[in-house]
Amino acid sequence: MAAKIKKGDTVMVMVGRSRGHVGKVKKVFPKEKRALVEGANIVKRHLRSRRENQPSGIVEMEAPIHISNLMLVCPNCGEPTRVGFQIREDGTKVRVCKKCGGVID
Repeated sequence: MAAKIKKGDTVMVMVGRSRGHVGKVKKVFPKEKRALVEGANIVKRHLRSRRENQPSGIVEMEAPIHISNLMLVCPNCGEPTRVGFQIREDGTKVRVCKKCGGVID
């Protein structure tokens, strides 16, 4: 199955605490169907000191979000959109914006 959201894409969070947040995808976890988005889904982790120079305490970090809760922001029209696929004449498969019809890749 082809990936609708890839690393480096700009996405909008549609559901949850971070609803409406727009950010770049840092990392995608295809097996878990989750993605790590910059500045979205911030959680607090209580960390213990592992080494002498590493401090312990409460650290805020981003947690992965399920891909179904994200919408790709089209680079052409600038709106959150669903993603379709199209096969070109040369045989390459490209992602297509469902709103404006523009090629994303």
